[in-house]
Amino acid sequence: MPSLASRMMPPLLTALGYRRRFASAQATEDLVAARNLRPRTYGPPRLLRRGVSVSVEDEGGWPLYEIVPSSGLPRGQIVYVHGGAWINQIALQHWQLVAELAVTTGSRVLVPIYPLAPRGTAATVVPRVADLLGRLASEHGAENVSVVGDSAGGQIALAAAQLARDAHLALAHTVLIAPALDLNLDNPVIDELEPNDPWLVRPGLRAAVELWRGDLPLDSPLVSPLFGQMAGLGPLAVFAGTRDITHPDCELLVSKARSAGVNTEFHQAPGMVHVYPLLPIPEGRQARRTMARILRGEPRISAAAPGTRPTR
Repeated sequence: MPSLASRMMPPLLTALGYRRRFASAQATEDLVAARNLRPRTYGPPRLLRRGVSVSVEDEGGWPLYEIVPSSGLPRGQIVYVHGGAWINQIALQHWQLVAELAVTTGSRVLVPIYPLAPRGTAATVVPRVADLLGRLASEHGAENVSVVGDSAGGQIALAAAQLARDAHLALAHTVLIAPALDLNLDNPVIDELEPNDPWLVRPGLRAAVELWRGDLPLDSPLVSPLFGQMAGLGPLAVFAGTRDITHPDCELLVSKARSAGVNTEFHQAPGMVHVYPLLPIPEGRQARRTMARILRGEPRISAAAPGTRPTR
């Protein structure tokens, strides 16, 4: 049964107006205009977490943050790509997850601050993230490089992993948290879920997609990685709640990846909302522990974690 804290999330998200941001194309366009007028800060909070050190460098015009455990040499390389519907800047919850993963995996985590739509598009951002993965693979070996992304960042992460695969690099892990996978947004199961999703609705999301795809067609794998080839990818893990309109396409991705022979874990959380692993709820904490286990390269446990349905 979902925890009390998780059951409080839908009314809280509704009260905070998350769904209203995407209720219409005009609402999303107004949000983009407001962000352009007064850009949100992207740097990590001063008090991030004990046990990590933070630095930043310029990566071809992008700020590239590095979060490493304070003690010991990092044993792995993780690129984290933040979500936000391609139009919102990295948020506190992303930084908290990044710091937690650095500590619990003992890895160096790199966070690229990519340009948001419409300045940044799939054609310009995805290849740059793939180039970063390729550089890390050349320096540390692809078997020591992973990519993690949530929501819109999950779309970028998977598309970049596919480009890396095309360059004959099979990453150690690709971990996706409620990723956007088919930006047509026309899976018929979404029709059933959308009325009860307290966060995401399609009218405004489609406006954000139009800004993000630029001149590319919606079925381009750079835009909709569900249409890309899965064979040759390294191990894949997908986290999605069933009260989230990204869930139906996550099911399709898992099926397609497994059919292509990709080692795939699917962690479905009944009743959970969008990007639930980022939320301060028991199910989110368990999902973060599972992510750390995956990124450490440890085998999955046989028993399902409370509130989730891991599937093989």
